Amino acid sequence: MRRPIGIDSGTGAGIVPVLAFAGIVVAVMQTLLVPIIKDLPELLNTSPGNATWVMTSTLLAGAVATPIMGRLGDLYGKRRMLLTSLAVMVVGSLIAASTSELLVMITGRALQGFAMGAIPLGIGLMRDALPREKLGSAMALMSSSIGVGGGLALPLAALVAQNADWHALFFGSAALGILSILLTLVFVPESPLRAKGTFDVLGALGLSAGLVLFLLPITKGSDWGWGSGTTLSLFAAAAVVLFLWGVMELRVQAPLVDLRTTARRPVLFTNLASIMVGVAFYAVSLVLPQLLQLPTATGYGLGQSMVVTGLCVAPLGLAMMFTAPVYGRLSAKYGPRTTLMIGMLIIAVGYGAGLGLMSAAWQTVVIAVVLGAGIGLAYSSLPALIIGAVDPSETGAANGLNTLMRSVGTSVSSAVIGMVLANTANQVNGVAIPTMHGFRVSFLIAAGAVAVGLLFALLLPRQARTRAPRVERFESRGSVVAERARAARSAG
Repeated sequence: MRRPIGIDSGTGAGIVPVLAFAGIVVAVMQTLLVPIIKDLPELLNTSPGNATWVMTSTLLAGAVATPIMGRLGDLYGKRRMLLTSLAVMVVGSLIAASTSELLVMITGRALQGFAMGAIPLGIGLMRDALPREKLGSAMALMSSSIGVGGGLALPLAALVAQNADWHALFFGSAALGILSILLTLVFVPESPLRAKGTFDVLGALGLSAGLVLFLLPITKGSDWGWGSGTTLSLFAAAAVVLFLWGVMELRVQAPLVDLRTTARRPVLFTNLASIMVGVAFYAVSLVLPQLLQLPTATGYGLGQSMVVTGLCVAPLGLAMMFTAPVYGRLSAKYGPRTTLMIGMLIIAVGYGAGLGLMSAAWQTVVIAVVLGAGIGLAYSSLPALIIGAVDPSETGAANGLNTLMRSVGTSVSSAVIGMVLANTANQVNGVAIPTMHGFRVSFLIAAGAVAVGLLFALLLPRQARTRAPRVERFESRGSVVAERARAARSAG
């Protein structure tokens, strides 16, 4: 058995909780402003359409940064890039905390979104540092941190927004980022493993342009109109740019994304399944808060406060966190492919039951717990499937792309569910009120996405046994590197 990098030293014991905390901190940025999103136009003295850029900029920056930071981590050090991501997030938080100007706020929020690259970097560091028997549950916790951070941020952000100036949200996120940086410096050793080659600058620019052109109309399509010239032109431009980018990447010796590896059956269908899980995850985040806060006068709204709403939705994230050790046992016995399918089946059960469990606050808690358990198992399985199909030197970039696929799923979910809720809403005094019919249709869409994801999971190979020798070679290399690192520390 390999002795991983510094795991038996005084600093190594904190790797898992520190990296998981970093993942939770960066995930908080995604839902930080949800409790005050309806008030942003007034707070920023702008139109509702312009105010949505405060949320959109974070999404776009995270999508661009995730694969790029993963590749930079493989080349120049995952811990170094993790610290860079957190530092940029802190700067963005402080910028946002100091302004009520729209353009400056958008800049700060974009820098906050840059930190999303921390998720795949943390998974890569865990692979390089932990023994195999601890790796499964650790990666599960890191992978689920996206949902955990988002779920826990809702009630805390609501509490702060109700009792303090809204800028305190950003000061709080800056403090969390600084704490995460300090903990990483103390407890997380740098991985000595490096990929060969140089950073593909043109590839990074091409992918960034393609992602922005693709995600921008998805997030703004409901405002611009799905059939408008702007929306259709951006989709067409995205198709052209991403096609040309793919042709270029196939010809580059050290590409940003190895498309040949990405096209392999295990990687391809894992990424496709990730999109579907992302769709399912975000649907509940859009439906339950609105249902809980709608007034009881509608006949179906539950009339809860902002804080109570956050507390009812928080079990979604908590359930995801507590499924990490369960995933470790299930995956060890049945493999990540089977565990992914179990998670998807639980999600389907949760949405199916949710169709009839919307008449009381406690019922929304039940839905959140069931869906959180299923999403937690599904999310936890994804990095293990990716890692089993790629070389150790490609871990950061491959998991970065997988995290991006989840973000694409949440973006598509936001657009589709938003469109459904808008088209089924009732107009009351000029205000669109979501209907119970719209909520149920949204749940059915999420269940359908899970069904498609389950088909992708069935197409995955049962067990990638051919990858085992490569992992063993990596472990031997890690053992030698670890011994040298410990000897150097002792000599120092």
